Amino acid sequence: MKKTFWAFSALVISFAAIAATPCGAQGASDDSLVFIHANVIDGISSAPALDATVVVTKGHIESIGHGAAPSGHGAVIDLTGHWLLPGFVDAHVHVGDLADARRALRSGATTIGEAGVNHFADIGMRELNHKGVVDVPDVVAAGYHVRTHPADDYFIDFPEDSDLMGGVHGTEAVRRMVRRMASRGVDRIKVMATERAGTPETDPRIRVFNDEELAAVVDEANKTGLWVVAHAHGDEGAAAAVRAGVHAIEHGTFLSDTTLRMMKEKGTYLDPTITALVDMSDPEGEYDNPILQMRGKAMLPVGREMTARAWKMGVKIVAGTDTSYFDKNNRTMSDEIIELSDAGLEPMEAIKAGTSVSAEELGVAKRTGSIRVGYEADFVVIGENPLENIRHIGDVVMVVNNGRIALNRLNVTPRP
Repeated sequence: MKKTFWAFSALVISFAAIAATPCGAQGASDDSLVFIHANVIDGISSAPALDATVVVTKGHIESIGHGAAPSGHGAVIDLTGHWLLPGFVDAHVHVGDLADARRALRSGATTIGEAGVNHFADIGMRELNHKGVVDVPDVVAAGYHVRTHPADDYFIDFPEDSDLMGGVHGTEAVRRMVRRMASRGVDRIKVMATERAGTPETDPRIRVFNDEELAAVVDEANKTGLWVVAHAHGDEGAAAAVRAGVHAIEHGTFLSDTTLRMMKEKGTYLDPTITALVDMSDPEGEYDNPILQMRGKAMLPVGREMTARAWKMGVKIVAGTDTSYFDKNNRTMSDEIIELSDAGLEPMEAIKAGTSVSAEELGVAKRTGSIRVGYEADFVVIGENPLENIRHIGDVVMVVNNGRIALNRLNVTPRP
């Protein structure tokens, strides 16, 4: 289960040579899996470990080595010719129910960072995951956005805040919203520093809160041990959020070099969510509106160019889809990792952005996001080498979540 961190030794075990039995599904022992002949991209190293053996026990990685599978460790899965990666860590989603969470998992996202959802559905999913009773990604919860006009559902959860229905203005009002989120057990705070891009009546360049209000959000969050991520497309709002001390900028489409340099100096993460702009540009999807399609077409090349500049300047980049993984969802973390590679990140660095660096930004890097002894057994298996062609990362043939196989297309057999 996600909350429990198993303090295994970092000892790498080399196994005696014994015959290995290929298997394409989880066997009799639910507690153990053995992956043999795996080409491992661990999310932290600069080069892969070829023909490796990875042993999983009780949902955690027991050992990483070379050689044949040890006996008595449950199902043995032969990954000859395949690539074993950490499960994707989607740093920006809006997943609101278990069905959407299951779709996210089957796409390869074993951890998701919520960036705004109603009725604290993210906290409910997080707790169900931690109890081990549902097979969904681990969730880093944010609850509602802190914004000038909260979602109507906010007032259903907090009718005592009805005085804010006319608008959230001033430092005391934003502090109150932060305290409300903290009282429900969120992991982080999301604040709107600019208007949205995904609604036709808003302008993503327009700044929302003033300096004092943004500073108050960060200060109140820090008092409760939380950090703040800021939605910001426009440069003025993003720069103000960085000065206030936010942990990450979400989107950042119109960031200037000055703001990017400040982010580099302060260690502020950037989550460019390029695939959201791709989706906005196309008919159907989550942004099926002609105004948004025109906006998306204008913003997409700007966002891609900004990401390229940020990477060259050394800003820490993470990967997020900004999707709800709804039933017609057509973009996943694979797409965002490909976009980051196209923006200039080497394939290995793009993979790290979607695994270990995203885990670092979400505060879960001590237990997931990379393949290390003692870490949670969260994996994706890719059909071909994504380091030779990053587009291979879209061919996810297996997903393992907490040591449980959530998706298995390794050994496809004809239908009866």
